[in-house]
Amino acid sequence: MVESWSRVMNLLEQHAPAQHAELPGPATEQLLAAAEERMGIPLPQDLRAWLLQNNLDLPEEDVDDEVACCGFAGFPDEGSFFLGIRAMESLYSNRSRIGGFDPPDQPDNPFWRNEWIPFLSDQDGWTGKFIDARDGRSGRWFVGEITITGEYESLAHYFDSVAEMLTKIADGNYPVCEVDEGRLVWS
Repeated sequence: MVESWSRVMNLLEQHAPAQHAELPGPATEQLLAAAEERMGIPLPQDLRAWLLQNNLDLPEEDVDDEVACCGFAGFPDEGSFFLGIRAMESLYSNRSRIGGFDPPDQPDNPFWRNEWIPFLSDQDGWTGKFIDARDGRSGRWFVGEITITGEYESLAHYFDSVAEMLTKIADGNYPVCEVDEGRLVWS
């Protein structure tokens, strides 16, 4: 996972340096342990390793209390952003349910399970990606649709797909995005 994320960061720094420069540094073990305690679930190792490289929470003064989630706009795509530990914890607390899944009468095909920890979302928390704490695979949700589990075998596989997308953007082979003045610009 560390290698895959490093590849994403290197590509972003090379091709969208202004965007890369805005990203914050790592989380601390203390911050992660406190979040785990409040959430009541240990973070999967890949998620922990990622957050120890880049905790992508916005600075407190930039957080918009009017939206469900906040993050760095325009990365990894136009409509969603990676979550830092504060945003993950907030969205997780909004999704978690007594009994472990939602809706309670569909344990084999729920919209949400408490073992899923979000790591990417839109600002409303209606759609995003999660990592399954049981097996490390990632999936995606969209309110009103069936949740997809096992979309990627791991966080590393997902980050590899982001690196492939950034490579296509840098090569001019990604029609909905280009780089302008060191930033990803989506059309």
